[in-house]
Amino acid sequence: MRKESRIYVAGSDALIGMALTRQLQQQGYDRVVGIANTEPDLHDGAEVDQFFAEETPEYVFLAAGRSGGIAANQRYPAELMLDNLLSAAHIIESAHKYRVTKLVYLASSCTYPRQAAQPMQPDALMTGVLEPTNESYAVAKLAGIKLCEAYRKQYGDNFITAIPANPFGVGDDFNPEDSHVIGALMRRMHEAKRKGDRSVEIWGTGQARREFIFADDLAAACIYAMQHYEGAEPLNMGSGEDFSISELAQLIKEVVRYKGSLHFDTSKPDGMPIKILDSTPLLGIGWKPQVLFRDALQATYNSFLRVLREDKLFHV
Repeated sequence: MRKESRIYVAGSDALIGMALTRQLQQQGYDRVVGIANTEPDLHDGAEVDQFFAEETPEYVFLAAGRSGGIAANQRYPAELMLDNLLSAAHIIESAHKYRVTKLVYLASSCTYPRQAAQPMQPDALMTGVLEPTNESYAVAKLAGIKLCEAYRKQYGDNFITAIPANPFGVGDDFNPEDSHVIGALMRRMHEAKRKGDRSVEIWGTGQARREFIFADDLAAACIYAMQHYEGAEPLNMGSGEDFSISELAQLIKEVVRYKGSLHFDTSKPDGMPIKILDSTPLLGIGWKPQVLFRDALQATYNSFLRVLREDKLFHV
C-alpha cells in the first residue's frame, strides 16, 4: 500500500473507521475516499457498486456494521444482524468486481464460541455454541469471515480478516444503555457525578473478563496487517491485557473521578464469561500496541467531555 494509493474505509463515521482514517492521514496516506459524508448507503448494493466504479479504491478496510453492548444486542438483534450482513455482502462483492488489490475485514471476538479455550485462537471458530446474548450479531460477523474466505478460494481475491478485542476510544458511542461497556460506564458515572448520585448500577456480577484494545492501536494494527499479512486464517488483534468488569469499572471510576459506590446487578447477564485473544501471530510479524490502557481510558473520557462541551447538552 503506497502513500498515493486510493483507500476506502467503510464505516468511517464510527469508532474504528474514524481511528483508521486518523491513522492513515497521520501516516501520510492522503487519498482516503468515502469520508466527509461521501460514503454510499451500504444497504443499497447498486449505490455501493456505483461508488466503487467512480472512486476505484485500491485498498479497502471494511469496518462498517452496527454494534453495541449486551442491551443493544438483546433489543435490536435483527437490525444488528441485517446491517452487518448487507454491509459485508455489498462491499466484498464490489471489491471483487472492481479488482481491489486487498481488503481487510474487521470481524469481532463475539464470533468465538462461548466456551472457547482461552486465549482464543482462530481454529476455535465454529466449533461450539455462540454466546446467546449476541448470537445474531456474531452470526453476521462469522458470515463476513466466511465470505472473505469464499472469495479467496473461488477467485483468489486477497481478502484478509482481523478479529479485534473489544475496541474503545476517541469518538466512541457513549449511550448509557446500548453502547459497549467502556462508553456506557463513562457516561453513567459522569452523569452520576454531575447529579451527586451515591451509586451506579452495573449489569452482571462484575466477574466476566474482557480484553480491550484502544481504537488507535487497532487502526495501526489493521494498517500493519494490510502491509504485512497475507494469510487466509483470521488474525487476532488484542492488547495483551485483560480485566474483570469489576476491575474495569474501578479504573473508569478513577478516570471520571466519581466518588460514589458501584452496585452490580447480578440478575442481569454477564455475557461470555471470558474473552481473551491469542494475538501471537500478529506480534510475530512485528506489531505491538503503543498506548497504555490507563492513558487510553483518559483519552476516551476527554473525547466524551469535548462532545459535551460542543453540544452544550450538559454542564461539565
